[in-house]
Amino acid sequence: MMADTILVVHFLIAGFIVAGLVAVWLGAALGWHWVRNPWFRYLHLAAIVLVAAEAVLGIACPLTVWEDLLRGGRSMHGGAETFVARWVRALLFYQAPEWVFTVAYIAWTLATLATLRLVPPRRNRNAL
Repeated sequence: MMADTILVVHFLIAGFIVAGLVAVWLGAALGWHWVRNPWFRYLHLAAIVLVAAEAVLGIACPLTVWEDLLRGGRSMHGGAETFVARWVRALLFYQAPEWVFTVAYIAWTLATLATLRLVPPRRNRNAL
């Protein structure tokens, strides 16, 4: 149960990283004020920078390691999984060379940084 919880949290963080940037792009076009919230924007930046740094340094994500340990070292090697774990894992993990993911994470980080410049965060609505 705990391993599944970690997997779902991992999925939610990945979703935040992807959907967060897309939401900022949409929000900028549609005038959504909340996408300029500095807490949201800098937390989003920190999340993708952490992921990219792990990839560049060749460090396994702690959530992946923790989940794997809780599953007895079997989660990445076809061990028994719950229904939730199977579906979340299918959405979260893809088979490709590591360099593909590293390039993707760096590109997403650069897109996030460019978006910070193009759609800067603001402290409140009146600052728009």
